Amino acid sequence: MSYDFNTVMFAFGLTMFAGLATGIGSAIAFFAKRTNTKFLSVSLGFSAGVMIYVSFVEIIVKARDELISELGTQGGHWATVGAFFGGILVIAIIDKMIPSFENPHEMHRVEELQEIDATAHKEKKLMRMGLFTALAIGIHNFPEGLATFTAALTDPGIGIAIAVAIAIHNIPEGIAVSIPIYYATGNRKKAFLLSFTSGLAEPVGAIVGYLILMPFLSPVVFGVLFAAVAGIMVFISLDELLPSAREYGEHHLSIYGLIAGMAVMAISLLMFV
Repeated sequence: MSYDFNTVMFAFGLTMFAGLATGIGSAIAFFAKRTNTKFLSVSLGFSAGVMIYVSFVEIIVKARDELISELGTQGGHWATVGAFFGGILVIAIIDKMIPSFENPHEMHRVEELQEIDATAHKEKKLMRMGLFTALAIGIHNFPEGLATFTAALTDPGIGIAIAVAIAIHNIPEGIAVSIPIYYATGNRKKAFLLSFTSGLAEPVGAIVGYLILMPFLSPVVFGVLFAAVAGIMVFISLDELLPSAREYGEHHLSIYGLIAGMAVMAISLLMFV
């Protein structure tokens, strides 16, 4: 399977957009006076709704059809299920390896900066922790970048939807990254830059993954990869997005956002039928 230059660049551009959305979260952390918990809860729920719906209704179906055509009915079904849970396993292991304080999905609020301001000058020794946090973000975002890129490469419509969902998910992540780094350095500019550049891990993951897989990109490899992408999307939604929305204290709003995300994704898919 081969893709033309414009298709690859389109997919890369979407992945770059999704990854650098961490910068929006960083900006909110340093310029907003209070955390808009209602907005974040609805946004996180919306993002989860898009990911869950498109994973089960579109991505895993396409992966299954591709694998069945190559491996037969029984083999195709088994390969699809195996790849789906394999994707969940990979992202779960990565998530487990990152300590809770450095994990970008441990929720923080803008208000924490007020507490940090009083003690930041005493915390210069935590610079190493700040850098490790940025590294942890990069590792965690790597498979997300590959997932976004793969989806965009295969189906631009699905790629756009997933890129927007990942971008929304990266906004509160940017807040969560900036605050501990600022706690470590006492430097707003440095915290913003490290948080912003940590989002580059997504397009880097996309390119590295593509270059590694490109020589082997057969219909079977594509089907397995696409099913794994579905697993990654579902895990991110259930383990990170919805619990994060709940931690912001707006549980019902996150569910409303979830339903809205599913509805928008369903309508957008119907437009391409």
